[in-house]
Amino acid sequence: MKTVYINGIVLDGSENMQPKTGLAIVTEGEKIAAVEPCQAAYDGSQIIDLKGQYIMPGLINLHVHLPASGKPKKKQSDPKKLVKLMTSNNFLRKIMLKMCEGYAKTQLMSGVTTIRTVGGVEDVDTQIRDAILAGKMDGPRILAGNMAISVPGGHMAGSLAYEATTPEQARSYVRQIAKDKPDLIKLMITGGVLDAKVKGEPGELKMSPEIVKAACEEAHALGLHVAAHVESPQGVQVALENGVDTIEHGALPSEAIIQLFQDRKACQVATLSPALPFALFDRHVSHVSEMEQYNGKIVFDGIVECVKACLANGIPVGLGTDTGCPYITHYDMWREVNYFHKFCGVSNTFALYTATKRNAELVGIGDQTGSIEVGKCADFMVTEKNPLDDLTALRNIKMVVARGKRYADPQVKKMSDVEQALDPFI
Repeated sequence: MKTVYINGIVLDGSENMQPKTGLAIVTEGEKIAAVEPCQAAYDGSQIIDLKGQYIMPGLINLHVHLPASGKPKKKQSDPKKLVKLMTSNNFLRKIMLKMCEGYAKTQLMSGVTTIRTVGGVEDVDTQIRDAILAGKMDGPRILAGNMAISVPGGHMAGSLAYEATTPEQARSYVRQIAKDKPDLIKLMITGGVLDAKVKGEPGELKMSPEIVKAACEEAHALGLHVAAHVESPQGVQVALENGVDTIEHGALPSEAIIQLFQDRKACQVATLSPALPFALFDRHVSHVSEMEQYNGKIVFDGIVECVKACLANGIPVGLGTDTGCPYITHYDMWREVNYFHKFCGVSNTFALYTATKRNAELVGIGDQTGSIEVGKCADFMVTEKNPLDDLTALRNIKMVVARGKRYADPQVKKMSDVEQALDPFI
């Protein structure tokens, strides 16, 4: 049976999208069969009357860690010990899997119809991806990374990432990860804000150029793109010089770095969300040290300046939330879209385009999703108000459609303390 969405105001996801009225979106199975002037009758079809609400492509979140909720903690736990515990027996593994499945569904219910996971536990990401594709559970399309690769003492080493000590071991880990048929390989090249030991030096280079190069060569030989956690200029340079395809986060770029982006045809995946609480919260709220706040501000400003420089030089920029970091929940991709507009100076239209069609193109699925066009997947979200006027309209989703399956009045359980802390920065 065909489904026809009528009386909606269509935002098609294109770079210069304008609200369009009088159109019907006809879906058949998972695909968009027609986008046409509304007909007087659609015999034999299911009619969904949107009653003047806005319909647009579902959001695409390019940077997600499924095992964590984003709930802030007053004390830092040891992720290495926690992962070791949760993978110590089959019972705990099943609990962890169910938890990650729930977080994936939360992404969907918040209007995100595609996620890209960039560091998880064992092969959980691909397990969930395959279960969703098989129709065994509800969830978004997943581009799965599974475990990442780090180095001893590196970011997420021993928890969400293997620890490579040599180039050959890095190649071996790439091959090991590839056995579960992931969609990408993730490297942890620098430290993060919490890893920094010195004020003013976040994003310390942890992974040697030789290991980066070996991992990239092995991944590319297997047909896999490489994404890299990088939070310093030195790290960005090492990543791009040695074959990385996407710089996750970013840092203040030099002219040489901009040239490397262009030469490599690489892109930045900006993640303003995780750095913002470190940089801008009162420390009585964030519970971070003065050094961590100072370093957080360097990282936040570096990501913003990287975005501005990339866009000014024709280098593509995508968006992700880094979900799982403190205060970064599985239902708040709309905040990242808003931060992109607010702190990077892009229009609401360009921000929405980036979070939909552009994100899809950057990770190679632009022919499948990201815009409302005939032949693409029926991946939609519906809002009462126009996000081109105010991006906070994306906060309240009235309907989600993923690969043709409709979810009316989707609900997510929100964390009131997180909402209260983040709302002043809208």
